[in-house]
Amino acid sequence: MQRNLNARIDLLLQQFPVVAIIGARQVGKTTLAKLLRPKWHYVDLESPSTQDAILPDPEMFFKNYPNGVILDEAQSFPIIFNVLRGIIDANRQIKNRFIITGSSSPELLKHLSESLAGRIAILELGTLKSNEVAGIPLSSFYQWFEYNFLTIDPKELRINSQQIPGNFIENTWFYGGYPEIVLEQNNKSRNNWFEFYERTYLYRDIASLFPGINRDNFQRFFRMLSHLSGTILNKASLARDLEISQSSAHSYLNIMEGTFMWHNLKSFERSHYKSLVKMPKGYFSDSGLLHYLTQMQNIDVLRQHPMLGRSFEGFVVNEIFKGLQTLSIGHWDLFHYRNKHGAEIDLILEGAFGLLPIEIKYGIRVEKKQLFTLSKFIAENNLKFGIIINQASNIEWITPQILQIPVGYI
Repeated sequence: MQRNLNARIDLLLQQFPVVAIIGARQVGKTTLAKLLRPKWHYVDLESPSTQDAILPDPEMFFKNYPNGVILDEAQSFPIIFNVLRGIIDANRQIKNRFIITGSSSPELLKHLSESLAGRIAILELGTLKSNEVAGIPLSSFYQWFEYNFLTIDPKELRINSQQIPGNFIENTWFYGGYPEIVLEQNNKSRNNWFEFYERTYLYRDIASLFPGINRDNFQRFFRMLSHLSGTILNKASLARDLEISQSSAHSYLNIMEGTFMWHNLKSFERSHYKSLVKMPKGYFSDSGLLHYLTQMQNIDVLRQHPMLGRSFEGFVVNEIFKGLQTLSIGHWDLFHYRNKHGAEIDLILEGAFGLLPIEIKYGIRVEKKQLFTLSKFIAENNLKFGIIINQASNIEWITPQILQIPVGYI
């Protein structure tokens, strides 16, 4: 499967000596690195034999392999970063030298940033996006973000890409995007795979990275959080329900986000209203893992489940996040908006392009009352437009300032 990040990683390798591909386990980091540089020397830093060969004298290893090396699962060997910095600085002008992959370590980014600042580009690889599963190019929707939305007529914006077929959307939504699950799409295999994936995450990764953690409490937190995906997170309430301290709840949530299991959306607070809810909203980063943890055994169960709307919302948010990861547009961020009267907007994108508010609806039809908060936000922030993402068939302006885009174009 071709990944959407291929071109961007290849470009960054021409600009930096090192590119780091980070993300959860089993999302395809190693496969992607080998695909991009098939002739490079591959080193698995989790292998005890590799560690025995390199750890006593990493300088000698890099003397023998000064270029063209893939360093896999680098969180297992943090000492290597300081050595690597010296090797790079000895020939700073040379680019395209190393790919580093890493997962399941909040400390990994810290090591990379501190040791290799200015020498490295860092990208997060998520699970497969729907277009990757369908084998079609990324939607031209993401080219919109190269414009300034305040200076362009939104009626000029077009999506010329092929729409992703509904069956690929539904299957990717239910099964998630872990490559092995996508290739199987079998409920029995899915359950077995996710069972061992959860066990590995809790009892190997978390246990080794945080040896002092109460694993029983963290497992309960992990499971409870699956039922809260797509909700405003009240850490005090979460701590009370689990009978843990609020500081533990805060720490556990940071671990979940740092190990790429969870994405937090901050509250959008740049508003003249004082009645905003300022707590974060979050989602599991893969819908298939979410459905496994909440015991949804098939798509029919999902369609009848109370979490249906929140699950679809989280799926779309993660699809957009993966699409934005492919762009070279500088800093951008994702927010949610909600006030104390219950008015909310699911997703607000902010970057050099300006602001884009997005409502996400599971159904096909949109009632006028569902557009009130979005329309009001557009007017109050002097925006030209916002969008609704749903399961309709056609792209169309449903009001002069609100564009409906079917999820298959995202």
